[in-house]
Amino acid sequence: MIQSFLRTPYFYFSTSYDLSHTVQRLYNTSPDFLQMPLFERGDQRFIWNHYLMRDLLAQQELHRYWLPVIHGFICIKQCIINQHSFSWILISRRSCYRAGTRLFMRGVDTEGHVANYIETEQIVEYDGCKSSFVQTRGSIPLFWSQLPDLRYKPKPTLSTTNNQVDGYHRHFDSQLLTYNKQIIINLIDHKGIEEILETNFANAVREYNNPQVRYVSFDFHKECGHMRWERLSLLMERINQDQNEMGYILIFRDGTLLQQQEGVFRTNCIDCLDRTNVVQSMLAKRSLQSQLKRLGILTDGQRIESQSHFETMYKNVWADNADICSVQYAGTGALKTDYTRTGKRTVFGAMKDGLNSMIRYYKNNFADGFRQDSVDLFLGNYQVDENEGVGKICPLMEKKELKNIIVRNYPVIILFALAMFVLSFFIPAGHPIATLVCMVFWAAMVVVVLTFVLVSRTEFVDYPKLRDLRPKIKHE
Repeated sequence: MIQSFLRTPYFYFSTSYDLSHTVQRLYNTSPDFLQMPLFERGDQRFIWNHYLMRDLLAQQELHRYWLPVIHGFICIKQCIINQHSFSWILISRRSCYRAGTRLFMRGVDTEGHVANYIETEQIVEYDGCKSSFVQTRGSIPLFWSQLPDLRYKPKPTLSTTNNQVDGYHRHFDSQLLTYNKQIIINLIDHKGIEEILETNFANAVREYNNPQVRYVSFDFHKECGHMRWERLSLLMERINQDQNEMGYILIFRDGTLLQQQEGVFRTNCIDCLDRTNVVQSMLAKRSLQSQLKRLGILTDGQRIESQSHFETMYKNVWADNADICSVQYAGTGALKTDYTRTGKRTVFGAMKDGLNSMIRYYKNNFADGFRQDSVDLFLGNYQVDENEGVGKICPLMEKKELKNIIVRNYPVIILFALAMFVLSFFIPAGHPIATLVCMVFWAAMVVVVLTFVLVSRTEFVDYPKLRDLRPKIKHE
């Protein structure tokens, strides 16, 4: 299980640079803090090997062997525009809190941590100057779940045992403390199964009533459906002033702070993957245009779009970021990356999305229980106690009850009935009525067993075994 998790791309470490902090957080800390060992000063949200290294922390002489490891995506490119050479860096840091797989880990926990939380930083280094723009993404900060049950899109359900607004408060109190002003960009549907989340999210924002939090809801699928992706400009226009006021951090070569980033955009869709990455790449590009002009790399009137080589590289790196973050959470590459890579939605891209969607469906229903258990074991959310009583049953050992054996063989029964139905058609019995009776019988068998499958569908799902992740919920 540990090997399986470690094969998930990608883990990163550095012996000289603190990968867990943004440029702005590092700038605003005291010199004493910067002299601390990397593992002591690291942002605990993004350090994934803390539990595994716990024994080394207890022994001072072993501290030099402890390097913080982050999980996510990093790309460093050396670029040239107008004969100016600069470094362009993209870092996505995945939170180790409320970590897990796409359908088993949703929403917020009682500490305010949300599923699939990622801090993404775009850095430009040029001639001793350094500039950085930071964004975040994360699951809708309500107590909700969307457990797999063989349906393509299980219906999201809200918890009945937790105060929804309390979870929202805890999350954004922490975000405001860390990043200051929050611009929420919610990209989920306003109709259908996602409507309940949009409605409750908007209600929580209104009840919180904090002037430092602005809520922007944009029905991505409705506005951009039928390949009308140019309509994303409507969203960009709505948040243009917010981005101008937010800015980015810029540090001059002598260490002088020229400006800081005042807040972050917090973008989400239901998975915080596909739609989210498209919008984040557009926000980062708009910021980069301003950064490169301020640093003197772009001249007045020049646009990034006119730098074809850089533009292609930029789009592909953001698409790679989408794919890696999606593999880590959903098990497949991201959807809609054809738009990120080319600026256009294509038929081929839609077909590729269909294939990825089918693979996601299979993994989320039949493989993610094992993946979720692997994450929990790696992070110490489930701890093996070797001193417990001899003979204790390992939670990974599934009880082979007769009912489960029969239920799990339903697909075999369906295939057998279908085969017999086909045989009855191609190899008829001696009398036409007898042939018809055989075909009706096997067709009825298929219908009956399919009905039982629908009734017992959760029995087919690969649920985690180390922790019970089935919350008490109400169906809306």
